[in-house]
Amino acid sequence: MREIIFDTETTGFDPATGDRMVEIGCIEMVSRVMTGKHYHAYFNPQRPMPAAAEQVHGLSDRFLSDKSAFGEKADELLAFLGDSPLVAHNASFDFGFLNHELQHCGRPPVSMDRMVDTVALARVKNPGAKLSLDALCTRYGIDRSHRVKHGALLDAELLAQLYIELTGGRQIGLGLADDNKADKMMGQMDVNSVQTTKTFRPARAHSASSEELARHAEFVVKIKDALWLQPGSAL
Repeated sequence: MREIIFDTETTGFDPATGDRMVEIGCIEMVSRVMTGKHYHAYFNPQRPMPAAAEQVHGLSDRFLSDKSAFGEKADELLAFLGDSPLVAHNASFDFGFLNHELQHCGRPPVSMDRMVDTVALARVKNPGAKLSLDALCTRYGIDRSHRVKHGALLDAELLAQLYIELTGGRQIGLGLADDNKADKMMGQMDVNSVQTTKTFRPARAHSASSEELARHAEFVVKIKDALWLQPGSAL
């Protein structure tokens, strides 16, 4: 199954009050394995960047001034997303901005039915634990030492690793053998052809010799009230 793990950077928290998306990073996964394909773009928000937001992601007005508006990149973004499920951390936030930008440029919104929220997944697996991306990366041993500031593509890459951990771990998709191959191997095996190097020795005699019986009889008669000498007993 193809899935897209994505993250966004924005000018603030609420598109309804004029905030805009300024970056998106998308990672393609198939059967929970990263394929190496990704989509990444910066957007000119056509409004000033608040200082608080710039402090989080480092994207300044100057840096974004020559970038395309979202509408100019919308079609290539939608082509990459296709109809795959979309995985994000606190996904309602990213979906809100994505759909706001799509509607702003006359494109239909992405269905919320496609949304997979890793915060919800993490809450089920780690009740009571901190659910930030940083905290969960630490919990699952995901290296984030190169993450100085937030970045959509970098965070999507970290999230892809976290998503693997939350949905089966790093061994997902790996098996000792393909079932069909195993069946074929068993079908082709000739039990009679199995070689063995075990050496079989002749059976050892276990009955006592006449001398051993005589010595045993001499020993028994020296035992007081020996059970063997009771009526009906035999040596």
